[in-house]
Amino acid sequence: MDRIVYDRMAAHDSTHWWYTARRDILADYLVREGHLPKDARILEIGCGTGHNLPMLAAFGTVDAIEIDPAARDIASARLGKPVGAAPLPELTGVERGSYDLIAVLDVVEHIQDDVAALQAMATCLRPGGKILITVPAHQWMWSAHDVVNHHHRRYSKASLIAAIRAAGLEPAKLGYFNSLLFPLAAAARLAGRLTGKDDSDDSPPPKIVNTLFEAIFRLERHLVGRVPMSPGVSIITLASPAGSAR
Repeated sequence: MDRIVYDRMAAHDSTHWWYTARRDILADYLVREGHLPKDARILEIGCGTGHNLPMLAAFGTVDAIEIDPAARDIASARLGKPVGAAPLPELTGVERGSYDLIAVLDVVEHIQDDVAALQAMATCLRPGGKILITVPAHQWMWSAHDVVNHHHRRYSKASLIAAIRAAGLEPAKLGYFNSLLFPLAAAARLAGRLTGKDDSDDSPPPKIVNTLFEAIFRLERHLVGRVPMSPGVSIITLASPAGSAR
């Protein structure tokens, strides 16, 4: 990702509506669908500034990986121990067969060989382990945001399922989220394309708008994984090795 993306993340990951509401949605999703053992071992790959680590720590003992040095320093301070730097797809030095949950939250789209990355993650799972995956949806929504974030692709449900299965995994509870605000997001992307004013700035909107968007997005914590969601900005799933109990 461009340096500015990490800088904005560090500045706004505690207040921006997308980060704050998404953490609550992911936490509720894991409570309902994760079925994790008590004191699970958890690895977040591509943790950025570590803003998801406290949420994940509610489910067990957390390790983390981040390849950007500045973001890694912030994440290490939040985690209270060093964050690793092993890149995907190699994951050199990461313990194999050791984790009950691996979280890759808007990470897989950054990896050119997504299948190889998922295969490497699978080798790090304990029996019964799962990979929590979120990715951006809809290739037609490609914008300057994807460029500065160094994305290789946005996913459809079908293309994400294909990558997961090619890696020897099977998806469960796969569906859209960030659906309630999707019409606004889609309209903004299309307007930017039509006017030639495609903007990568994802700083928070004015406080009243930020509060409103946060409240709307947070409503999805009661829905994601429970009911089929209409098209959204993102896709979520839990993937397990094919043939394993889920």
